[in-house]
Amino acid sequence: MSSNVTERISKIVRVVPRNRNTELFLLLFAFAINAFEIVQVQLSTLQNVNNDFWFYWGALSGAGLLLHLVLRLRAREADPLILPIAVALNGLGIAEIYRLDIAAIANHQTELFAEKQVIWTLVAMVLAGAVVMYIPSHLVLRRYVFLAGAVGVGLLLSPMLPFIGKTINGASLWLSIGGLTFQPGELAKIALTIFFAGYLVQRKDSLAMTGRTILGIQIPKARELGPILAIWVVSLLVLVVQHDLGTSLLFFGLFLVMIYTATGRAIYTVVGLGMFLTGALVASRAISYVTKRFDAWLNPFDDAHYNAIGGSYQLVQGLFGFAHGGLLGTGLGGGVPQLVPLAESDFIVASLAEELGLAGIFVIFTLYILLVARGLRIGFNHNDDFSKLLATGLSFVIALQVFIVIGGVTRLVPLTGLTTPLLAAGGSSLVANWIIIGLLLRISDTNRREVE
Repeated sequence: MSSNVTERISKIVRVVPRNRNTELFLLLFAFAINAFEIVQVQLSTLQNVNNDFWFYWGALSGAGLLLHLVLRLRAREADPLILPIAVALNGLGIAEIYRLDIAAIANHQTELFAEKQVIWTLVAMVLAGAVVMYIPSHLVLRRYVFLAGAVGVGLLLSPMLPFIGKTINGASLWLSIGGLTFQPGELAKIALTIFFAGYLVQRKDSLAMTGRTILGIQIPKARELGPILAIWVVSLLVLVVQHDLGTSLLFFGLFLVMIYTATGRAIYTVVGLGMFLTGALVASRAISYVTKRFDAWLNPFDDAHYNAIGGSYQLVQGLFGFAHGGLLGTGLGGGVPQLVPLAESDFIVASLAEELGLAGIFVIFTLYILLVARGLRIGFNHNDDFSKLLATGLSFVIALQVFIVIGGVTRLVPLTGLTTPLLAAGGSSLVANWIIIGLLLRISDTNRREVE
């Protein structure tokens, strides 16, 4: 009798989606925070709450609930923290971009971004839901490893194509088709992560084999350094031809982290970093675009760089925004972040630092740390190497992108053309990062079901 009762209880426990209930509670909290953000923006800038609130708050909230429902139906055991964190970050970005749009309207500017951000958010979340619904297991992706590699390289180099390739602000990162402009490099990072995971699983044993020992350090065989050399050449090609320091660093850093995860050999990371630093140093002296970036980074307050076209004006204004925000910030709508060029995209972190202060920036950092930590935890909990590498790679894409962007805004590293995941304006970035969220949710659900 007791065994029957125990069996029934265990069945009931499996029926009740505890993870999804936790997720729903956290989602409702994220919705409440987002509502407060938009109301504060309207009260600070317009002195009233108007019907725009329902568009900027309701669209994200409705999409979040629908994605939550998809998870209840198709991924009941998925990680319960990833979706609420992503919604909270996305909602904060929409609120700040809406605040910048209000300032733009007051200054009689016609280029606005908030409505586009909401629309792209809906598209991106629908795609994330499609990933969860129509990919029964992420292990299916192992069948298309080399196809993913070809697609990734093709997307990465596609802005160099004639007619459809588009150059903006000196960087060739965009494709323009039928009036729609997007960055193919954002989707390339997902395809290449899948390729790296599959390739390194196949080559793990040979890459882990040691070669000669020199000065107590085991050096890999020359042929095993071939993949690093190939990725290094592609990264430098992106840097030289497309004038994109950020993407070059992102893809090379992603490969180094994944090869270290696959083999456990730090020598690959040391050799790879040495190669990249050497290439970057040569480029900083030989390529005018990179030279200007480095000079503006090293001497931002120099008049020659501050007043130059494409100089350090943007960086310095962002630093002033950080200083103006102080510890607690001016409050959403209380600062003047619109003084910084591209405040809604490249420098949205500076905009938020001014209005939320150091305390608010630390909260944003904490959300990103939690998001990346949950992704890494998903990978480490898997038994098969492909799952481990894929989850680690996708998590590191977010982590490295945040480091590069925020490091550039705070003058820790030179400025790049990357955007802050889920916060900054940009449809390509939103689509890519929400697809990453969908893949992480699918991987986490697969792992829990395998354990059961």
